[in-house]
Amino acid sequence: MEPGNARHVGAPMPGTIATVKAIVGMKVARGDLLLTMEAMKMETSVRAEADGTVGEVLVKPGVQVDAKDLLVVLS
Repeated sequence: MEPGNARHVGAPMPGTIATVKAIVGMKVARGDLLLTMEAMKMETSVRAEADGTVGEVLVKPGVQVDAKDLLVVLS
């Protein structure tokens, strides 16, 4: 993940991917839900930080991620 790049959506914390709503080719607006994560029995929503199109989804439900791992790339 490139720090400061709004097109790179990274994990806000370590955890497990719960759901993935983003689909390659899907148009998103800033604030749209891309996926949810679970950590310490809490669920966190990961949202788009910029308008764009989903270019790549790098995770699927059940995958463990670390903080700042790249999850979704917008184009």
